[in-house]
Amino acid sequence: MNARRDDLPYAGRSDVGLVRSGNEDAYLISPPLFTVADGLGGHSAGEVASRIAVETLQDTAPRRADAKALGRAVRQANAAVIAAAENGRGRAGMGTTITAAMVEGTRICVAHVGDSRAYLLHLGELQQITEDHSMVADMVRRGTLTREESRHHPNRSVITRALGSDPNLVVDAFEVDAAPGDRLLLCTDGLTSMVDDPLIEQVLSAARTPHLAVERLIGYANDAGGQDNITAVVVDIGERTGDNGARTAAARTASPGRSAARRWVPRALWVLLAVGLIAGAAWAADSYAHSQAYLIEEGGVIAVYEGVPGSFAGVELHWRSTSTTIPTDALDPITAARLKVGVRTEGLDEAYALLGQYRARAEESLTATPTPAP
Repeated sequence: MNARRDDLPYAGRSDVGLVRSGNEDAYLISPPLFTVADGLGGHSAGEVASRIAVETLQDTAPRRADAKALGRAVRQANAAVIAAAENGRGRAGMGTTITAAMVEGTRICVAHVGDSRAYLLHLGELQQITEDHSMVADMVRRGTLTREESRHHPNRSVITRALGSDPNLVVDAFEVDAAPGDRLLLCTDGLTSMVDDPLIEQVLSAARTPHLAVERLIGYANDAGGQDNITAVVVDIGERTGDNGARTAAARTASPGRSAARRWVPRALWVLLAVGLIAGAAWAADSYAHSQAYLIEEGGVIAVYEGVPGSFAGVELHWRSTSTTIPTDALDPITAARLKVGVRTEGLDEAYALLGQYRARAEESLTATPTPAP
């Protein structure tokens, strides 16, 4: 049973922790949909709210990854929680956070309300891709509180947005581009209040499978005190290339017989050989560069290049293909940040296909009608 579970590219578990008597968290694994929820309102209320939200989301979520449709499904879950309280199922004032993700290849759609979180371990680096809707998170964003101070602030559990209270709830819904070998983590604050980001990054990087990552994260949260319910869902994005998603390079060592060879091979032959090797390497690098492409932010807009960033032996191996008028600040923050260093693709066809997606997202963002604040 465990072996089969370890073979899956996703895993999730909820733990009551060491202090609470009941578990108000809920989670859902129904690929491509993954969800965590943290109920509010106490026993027989929070657990009802989180369960209703997750069940409603499972019934109403789109079949394919679609951030707008997923956001609409979360709003339907909000309506279901409000209706349940009005009909006597649970209690008045009950609510829940929710963080949902749909994973399709390397594309991730997220819908989020509250202080449960989504993280992406992207190319070995942990990124929090959701923003907490909480009092202390607002203070951190304003610069009146440091991130470390927020972990111990007396109002750290006061959230500013949750399902169950406002019929006009605003849902954060967006898309993120991941890479094969990345890992997605959805979790409630029972994990993040006990385990800091560097340790989360270490666990996600080192765990051989999502199941082991989930078990270790929950174990660390309980070791730190387990003061709240703890829920974690981990999803592998694409194929992993090793235990920590990183490729290993073989070390090259000098041959003991090479120094003896140098004593009798004419120096001119070595010079010619070196020139040939350099020329061959340059040709290979140039051929490889022409098979690659990337998109990058230049002057606040997206540009498309054939080739690869950087240079080989002082020679640049990229050529601008086109400049656009697509503003990067109209995209989600994670995508905008990646475009600053360049988003690489396998050739220009793939680059222009991705450019089309970015153009559609930017146009949608620029033309969207703002939703009134609650």
